[in-house]
Amino acid sequence: MNDWHVYMLRCVDGSLYTGITTDLNRRVSEHNQDSRKAAAYTRNRRPVTLVYDEHCADRAEASCREYEIKQMNKTDKEKLIQIGTKSGSL
Repeated sequence: MNDWHVYMLRCVDGSLYTGITTDLNRRVSEHNQDSRKAAAYTRNRRPVTLVYDEHCADRAEASCREYEIKQMNKTDKEKLIQIGTKSGSL
């Protein structure tokens, strides 16, 4: 059984990218270094920094949560990041 994560990255231009993965360290590294595996959105916005991580039970839960976060406006995403940071989820 894989542990799934929903994560947010802050790009060098200040924008936020949201994704899911089973290996957070590898995925962040790919966003920063590997053009073939990085998301198209982050390729020209490097370096990126992990600012939020939320554990999910499975891929379905992670995908649903990713969708919810992507529907938020930037202000609400920033609030989520602050709450997550204060609670020690990072």
